[in-house]
Amino acid sequence: MCWKKGFQEKIILTGGVGETARPYAHSSHKKNWDVFLLGKRVNELGKTLKSYPDTTAPPGVIFHIYGISKVYRMGEVEVHALRSIDLELYEGEFVVLLGPSGSGKSTLLNILGGLDVPTSGHVFFRNRDLTHASEAELTSFRRNCVGFVFQFYNLIPSLTAKENVALVTDIARKPMRPEQALELVGLGDRLNHFPAQLSGGEQQRVAIARAIAKRPEVLLCDEPTGALDFQTGKLVLEALEQVNRELGTTTAVITHNAGIAAMADRVVTMRSGEIVSVWRNEIKVAPTQLEW
Repeated sequence: MCWKKGFQEKIILTGGVGETARPYAHSSHKKNWDVFLLGKRVNELGKTLKSYPDTTAPPGVIFHIYGISKVYRMGEVEVHALRSIDLELYEGEFVVLLGPSGSGKSTLLNILGGLDVPTSGHVFFRNRDLTHASEAELTSFRRNCVGFVFQFYNLIPSLTAKENVALVTDIARKPMRPEQALELVGLGDRLNHFPAQLSGGEQQRVAIARAIAKRPEVLLCDEPTGALDFQTGKLVLEALEQVNRELGTTTAVITHNAGIAAMADRVVTMRSGEIVSVWRNEIKVAPTQLEW
């Protein structure tokens, strides 16, 4: 990597970390000894740099995940939620993370979204290491870069659909209008309805509108159809597919429902905290044609 090489050259030119190069006025033995020590120091640093993960992701990669593990400790018991996960997510793709309950899907999604941190490994967002980010930096990352959609809608009952979306647009940097976000998910005629006046599918689409209104680069969805019936679930998936297609938002959906996998660009299958397979759909199925 070029930055590693440049760092080594800087050390060679300056005589070491924290030191200033200066000519020696002593014997050749002294000079040879100093050169030997400097070479040894550079060699040790080179070994350290080689052990550090490559932070330069290929073009088009938005998330670069390297060796992620997550261990929860409850007394003397350790629960390994994730085990050395390596994964890349690409700009504009629609990814389904598929697996049974307890496979680590939600843990991985929470780490991607900056809601949790790994026990070991690194998470890079556009070559920026989130692993050691401060709470303030993670808050800024979540506010400006990521939209979340959960299984339960988390709408405020006393606010209309438009007002629920406006909660996000009021603090975002370059948001779309609440009306525009709701129109995008097919709720342009429900702007002034309260959650109690909306069906479950409509409430989930309000939640999607709220998530995309701030124009996030990534949309992370945790079982977005889990609380919905078959027909209503397909309407929600249509809204997610439309957002991905029209806005180019990288979208990751976690689910235990294998039928949803057919609409994805890529499918990542998880089991017991590990990725067991990754495949690409050569032909994607429209949400309206899904069966489960």
